[in-house]
Amino acid sequence: MNTKVGYGIALALLLVAPFMIYPVFLMKLLCFALFACAFNLILGYGGLLSFGHAAFFGGAAYITGHVIKVWGLPTELGLLVGAGSAAALGYLIGMLAIRRQGIYFAMITLALAQMVYFIFISADFTGGENGLQGVPRGYALGIFDLQDNLTMYYFVLAVFVIGFLIIARAVYSPFGQILGAIRDNEDRATSLGYDVDRYKHLAFVLSAALAGLAGSTKTVVFQLASLTDVHWHTSGEVVLMTLLGGLGTIAGPAVGAGVIVTLQNYLASGPLGAWVPVVLGTIFVVCVLAFRRGIIGELHAMLKKSF
Repeated sequence: MNTKVGYGIALALLLVAPFMIYPVFLMKLLCFALFACAFNLILGYGGLLSFGHAAFFGGAAYITGHVIKVWGLPTELGLLVGAGSAAALGYLIGMLAIRRQGIYFAMITLALAQMVYFIFISADFTGGENGLQGVPRGYALGIFDLQDNLTMYYFVLAVFVIGFLIIARAVYSPFGQILGAIRDNEDRATSLGYDVDRYKHLAFVLSAALAGLAGSTKTVVFQLASLTDVHWHTSGEVVLMTLLGGLGTIAGPAVGAGVIVTLQNYLASGPLGAWVPVVLGTIFVVCVLAFRRGIIGELHAMLKKSF
């Protein structure tokens, strides 16, 4: 019950937030929060460390931008096409990587993601280093003009809530419980008769699809898909967001994303602008050494001790 109350309060705050904080900044935060939550599905609950999730985030961003700008598809359908393309890419990459474990799995995902990066940097429709610009926001349900930032914010919030609920449903379902068992002891799960590779592959595809949905939404918000979205730095950032917020917690990655995006936004315009990577690296080191459970994980631990 307490958890539901907390989520209710968080949703209420998000509903009134654009009247107090710049909506575009909040939309960026929500996109990366969904990205981090999607990544946490395989790392926190599946025990799979991927260094290639930017391929799904950025790849879907380009696909969505192209089908909306060139094909003229409605915004909602463009987002679905982007998420579907990320799921398809996740299926292919998963087929190659899922049978490996640990550092081998991480390196395979990184290598394949770099291949995707070089495809997008050389493809004609992506705009190369200039990115895919001028993507129209369009209309939600054919009625609501998404060019208005406030309307666009609530559209993005709805996408985030839908994605978050899908992740929560997956985690608390029998599928999520089996995924956790595989993470804790893969050999035991295999001995119980579970097709371990199949479950991990399914989780990987679902995570890729939701990461793609986040990237697609970001493209519509900023009307731009850039090489930054598909670069390996973005894969590293989402790892930091997940660890900082709380690995294996539902809301932790969203909190971590909020912290990182806020720091990037405000430090970049200050005297420490050139030192943002150093600051983020320092935060990562402190997180690993001082509170390995992350912000939400440490809060949960403190509450358990108190009661």
